[in-house]
Amino acid sequence: MSDIIRDQPDSGIFYGWWILIASAAALTLISGVTFWSPTLYVGPLEDDFGWSRAQVTAGFSIAFLMMGLTGPLVGRWVDASGARWILVTGGILVGASFLLVATTSSLWQWYLYLSINTAFRQLILFIPLQALVSRWFDRRRGFALGVLAAASAVGGLVVVPVLRVIIDQFGWETSFVVTGVAVAALFVPLGLFVVRDSPADMGTYPDGEMPAHREPHEPVPVKGVSLAIAMRTPIFWALTLALGIFFFSFFGFMVHQVPYYESVGISRTVAATFVAIMAGITIFSRLGIGEFADRIDRVERLAMALCASLMAGMATLLVSSGYAGIAVFLVFFIIGSGAGPVLQPLLLMRSFGVSHYGSIMGASIVVQTTAMTFSPVIAGAIYDATGAYDWVLVMFLCTFAISFLLFFIASRLPHPVWEHPIEQVPTGTQGVLVTR
Repeated sequence: MSDIIRDQPDSGIFYGWWILIASAAALTLISGVTFWSPTLYVGPLEDDFGWSRAQVTAGFSIAFLMMGLTGPLVGRWVDASGARWILVTGGILVGASFLLVATTSSLWQWYLYLSINTAFRQLILFIPLQALVSRWFDRRRGFALGVLAAASAVGGLVVVPVLRVIIDQFGWETSFVVTGVAVAALFVPLGLFVVRDSPADMGTYPDGEMPAHREPHEPVPVKGVSLAIAMRTPIFWALTLALGIFFFSFFGFMVHQVPYYESVGISRTVAATFVAIMAGITIFSRLGIGEFADRIDRVERLAMALCASLMAGMATLLVSSGYAGIAVFLVFFIIGSGAGPVLQPLLLMRSFGVSHYGSIMGASIVVQTTAMTFSPVIAGAIYDATGAYDWVLVMFLCTFAISFLLFFIASRLPHPVWEHPIEQVPTGTQGVLVTR
């Protein structure tokens, strides 16, 4: 603490905490309707239209492919313009597109409307929110990102039961309408009246602490390597592939979680309760992991531990699909998914810095969402062909093992670190690359 001094704005409260609260509220809602709730719609859509499980889940797959393709564009926009107006624009477009999804009456509409909706979701998901929070926090960035990760779990705890009731009582169409209205009603006011793109906009500094060697109100440079440089390093590809395969397995199971429980004789209501309980407990694990991440040098080792826990969870379900087996699985799955949303930003920021995080995250997301595109539909096709989820579990067990190996390889590679921020270095002489 010898190299920093406290910077106390007139209010005496660091505005970054309001930014974190606003971002957490936003992520609670959008993660609940994006990552936790798709599993709720599989059964109702099968019942209403007679579609197969592979056909329904292919909608989520195609949609996430669109989200991956828009990732680089959103990332560059965030780096260039900040997150504030992106969140406002995204709130309007995502809200309207959820209303469009509610009008679905045929399979091609399900694919098209959901793709439009998911492409817009990048505007209000992890890229802008993580980039925003990371600019407000430096020394406590792991904790702040852990809060965001916990907020995404709150989305599962709070949003899933509400949507389950709406779907049961009023239908899946009404659920999409309510979701669209809620997204626009939350994101637009937050973007307009709360969000500010950087500490400098409020006359303060990251963490509310000014470096002792700086003059008051002197900007704190944001450091990091460019996307072009990052893509020339082995660790970028090791991490990108590891994360892609990790989320292939994780998201694939999340989409099929409720259908899996139903396949072993558990009702939809009880299955949705399992999802909500898991999300609630995960809140605390994500907060702890975010704080722990600030204290370790190599987050890759943490990722390896999470993969091992998820492998154990899949193996447990293969051995026992009764209530006892599911209880043991949930323990492993809660541990393994605890740092899911915080893994990616911490791994990428530790390696490449913050100044071009949006672009680097966007490029990395292309690989990840491509993997996520195929996961639900492959799992659905396996279920349709075999009438059970055993081989699906075997697939996820193997892919988590591959992710473990790639994280191990990444842990042996150096982290690129720039001595000077790219913005302060003349073109063609962008600093000296050092490693640690």
